[in-house]
Amino acid sequence: MKCLLIASESAEMLFYWTDLEFQQNIQEQYGASQEEGHGFPAFEDSISTLFAPIIISFSTMLTEGDSYTSFTTENNHIYVLHQFDECLYIAVNGDGEEKEEDLRRKIYVMNKMIEVLFGMVTLSGNLLRKELRARDTEQRLRLWKHLQSLLETYSHLRENDQSFLVEAVERLIHPTLCEQCIEFLERRVQQINSSAERGGEEVLHAFILVHTKLLAFYSSRNASTLSASDLLALIIMAQNMYPSNVDVDDPSPEDIDSTSGSGHESFYTPEPSPTDKDSSSSEKPVRGSTPVFEFVDPDIQMAEDSLSTLEVCPPDPATPHRVFLEVSQKDGLYPMMPHSMYCLPLWPGITLVLLTKFPHSGVAMSVYTFLEAFAKLEKRLNEGQGGSTRGQPMHEVRSKLDKFLKTLALNGIQSSQLQNVWTEFKNRAFSRGGPGFSRDLIPWCKNMKTQLCGIYRQCFLSDSGPDDTPRRLSPGLQERAQTMVQEKLMDWKDFLLVKSKRNITMVSYLEDFPGLIHFICVDRSSGQMIAPSLSITERTTSELGKGPVAQYIKNKMWSLVGTTRHYLQKGYSTLTLRDGDFYFCYFLWFENETGFKLEAKDIPIMPDDSAPIGMLARDYYRKLIRYYSKNHPGEPVKCYELLTVHLGVIPTEIILQHCRQLASKLWEPSRNPLL
Repeated sequence: MKCLLIASESAEMLFYWTDLEFQQNIQEQYGASQEEGHGFPAFEDSISTLFAPIIISFSTMLTEGDSYTSFTTENNHIYVLHQFDECLYIAVNGDGEEKEEDLRRKIYVMNKMIEVLFGMVTLSGNLLRKELRARDTEQRLRLWKHLQSLLETYSHLRENDQSFLVEAVERLIHPTLCEQCIEFLERRVQQINSSAERGGEEVLHAFILVHTKLLAFYSSRNASTLSASDLLALIIMAQNMYPSNVDVDDPSPEDIDSTSGSGHESFYTPEPSPTDKDSSSSEKPVRGSTPVFEFVDPDIQMAEDSLSTLEVCPPDPATPHRVFLEVSQKDGLYPMMPHSMYCLPLWPGITLVLLTKFPHSGVAMSVYTFLEAFAKLEKRLNEGQGGSTRGQPMHEVRSKLDKFLKTLALNGIQSSQLQNVWTEFKNRAFSRGGPGFSRDLIPWCKNMKTQLCGIYRQCFLSDSGPDDTPRRLSPGLQERAQTMVQEKLMDWKDFLLVKSKRNITMVSYLEDFPGLIHFICVDRSSGQMIAPSLSITERTTSELGKGPVAQYIKNKMWSLVGTTRHYLQKGYSTLTLRDGDFYFCYFLWFENETGFKLEAKDIPIMPDDSAPIGMLARDYYRKLIRYYSKNHPGEPVKCYELLTVHLGVIPTEIILQHCRQLASKLWEPSRNPLL
């Protein structure tokens, strides 16, 4: 029994998702109270009625400085609340399947996906409300269904895929093919960027996914590094568009002979995690005639509410998804910069993704710079430091913003409202007769931020540019890119689908590490993980036996990851524990660029209601590396994690020796880097 919703400060529903059980419970609760002759109230009205007291209570206590972040009801329903700017997120679980930390993680991931979809518009509550709750019913229906589907896709991956369990990218280990694909992607990107059909866009990144695993990744010379957080979010979006049904998409191992491009590798080892539960399939519209199959998981159902009563036409597959990602420049990081995402299905389970930068993206950097300046000014004014803000920084902002407005006018971008508010701000802040930099300027700082977000929305959340010309790669250019990659990988297709299920297996480690059952190793500096595949189906036999045995190990690993995060939050970087017949170990450590292990240092203790530990929603490890690097100025610091499961009969000293040797073996220099 699950629910997640987003509400405004006035208790207006901006988005909700429920499972079928929660929806039925609400209908029974509010339907029984209806007068005879009246039908069930609209489900949205019912859920608004249920949560309105909670929203009002939270807002009131927050205003009084005595807020709360979670509570449990008498019937053991867990409620977790978190406010992002002017939007309140509430997650509920009533079936005992999710803990408070799981609900908090779901809230942060939902916020991350909304930031990826709407960018800096999320910094203005009023503008975000217009996006999430559009006046057009069909438009709102389409958006809510899309967000619900993204949430369900994430939940499915989180429960079944090791890479989303630890929030790190898993790549297919085949250095030769990876190198060939990177070279081919480089040539293809150069061809696209030199084409007259690119609509003013420039391809920055191109990568190939096999299910959720990364086969190859290429970035152009002008591109910034794509963060692991953004890459994981894009994988969720790709899986949402073209869901993997491993049993349907993949050929059986018996159908793949040794000439499928696999070289000297053999695959008599277990199927990997992730695998999907037994499911039916449904067709999904894609480019051309390529069939794509979609899983329908009975455990992850959308509530059969009023949203599902309307049929929504799918968007044009040739239309890219607008996404807003972090960009790293010499002068710092710029979050939520606009890109276009083209997801081109090659075959079921294999996808080519192109990320492009489009014209006027420099406007987004300017908007972020000004938003940051006004946010800092507002903070100082709230702290009563008004007198110190009349210095050089705001005068620099004044000069740059004046030039920015002229640039907008030259590019045909409507900016009269911003111009009016800026003129009033200058009269109050800089004129001799005005109040100057006092608390009276705070509302005008907020107004300036809203107007700047409005410019951003006008430029990057519309389908056409200021000159009303479409901004996208032409369908013909997309089809040629899709066809050329298909031709390149045609002989490797079946091998890749099998390889994605048998990427790394325990067979190759048992001789060196007897008693080792499973492990996960993560390079937090690059956001890359390595782990043996887990078989959770009855269809194959592996060194873990059939499905139930592997499922048991899987459940243990999922539980161990949760336990390690709890202790990491409390400041512990090493954990060993015995659980029945098993012995679990967890280590977090730092190294310099040469692989020398750095001296251990106390890890900051985080409060219970802090952002969840991971890389997807909030990059905890980036902050941790930055914190540790203070003692190593000028020296790149890398962070690693290792989780292992051994048989309990293995002596402790042997287990610790295994962990040291395993960590050294996994990150040998001979392995290709992630990107």
